[in-house]
Amino acid sequence: PPTPADMHEIIEKFRPSIYYAVPTLYAAQLRALEVNDADLSSIRVCISAGEALPPDLLRRWNSKTKLPLLDGIGTTEILHIFLSNRETDIRPGASGKPVPGYQARIVNEDGNEVSDGEAGSLMIKGESLLKLYWQNPEKTAESLRNGWMFTGDTYYRDEDGFFFCCGRSDDMLKVGGIWCSPVEIEAKLVEHPQVLEAAVVGPADDDKLIKPEAFVVLNNITDASEELSNELLEFCKNGLARYKYPRWFNFVDDLPKTATGKIQRFQLRS
Repeated sequence: PPTPADMHEIIEKFRPSIYYAVPTLYAAQLRALEVNDADLSSIRVCISAGEALPPDLLRRWNSKTKLPLLDGIGTTEILHIFLSNRETDIRPGASGKPVPGYQARIVNEDGNEVSDGEAGSLMIKGESLLKLYWQNPEKTAESLRNGWMFTGDTYYRDEDGFFFCCGRSDDMLKVGGIWCSPVEIEAKLVEHPQVLEAAVVGPADDDKLIKPEAFVVLNNITDASEELSNELLEFCKNGLARYKYPRWFNFVDDLPKTATGKIQRFQLRS
């Protein structure tokens, strides 16, 4: 995978005006910029996709580089980014609003649209949608409905029309009978100054009840300790609803990801 040094060298050599990366790389670049400066003056705007961009990472990138960082989402099946923030219309933590040419709605299990603030399944409509999954009629029937596609993501929309990612629908956790977004817990952990990135999954405890478990990559792995685990626990308890805080913390060197930077939470579950 590309390193911050690789990207800074390429930016300085080829001087692009638009820069695309995943949140993990932006976080790593920020850490590198604390040690060595890089000439990013050619860049007009930065784009983030692959995973939800934590609000604190957006704030720190803006503060350090003075460059706008726009979060958005696209999929292989839809080919193009279909939700995005704009330079003049940014909401931290949001994937943005529908890009021209696309429509978005959020539905419940019965296929009915939900109210603003209520989480449900994200559906997208646009000219670039796939026609079918090759030789997979079951997947096609499951995903496509009357010109709309289920993306497999759980979202909610605020009163201003911004769409917020709660995570992949199969990554959502039901803790104490209440649906819980791993993305929200991960974003809180990344706010801690010693945390570079985090991923949350939901194993069962001794009573066979689902509880959040955190895998944490630190800025400095030598900081890993029981004392830091306790500090992160209190940090989450003070910043999240009481049922959402992780019950277990694991300090790791890296998180499993796809080639496009998406965290593979199923590997952590196994």
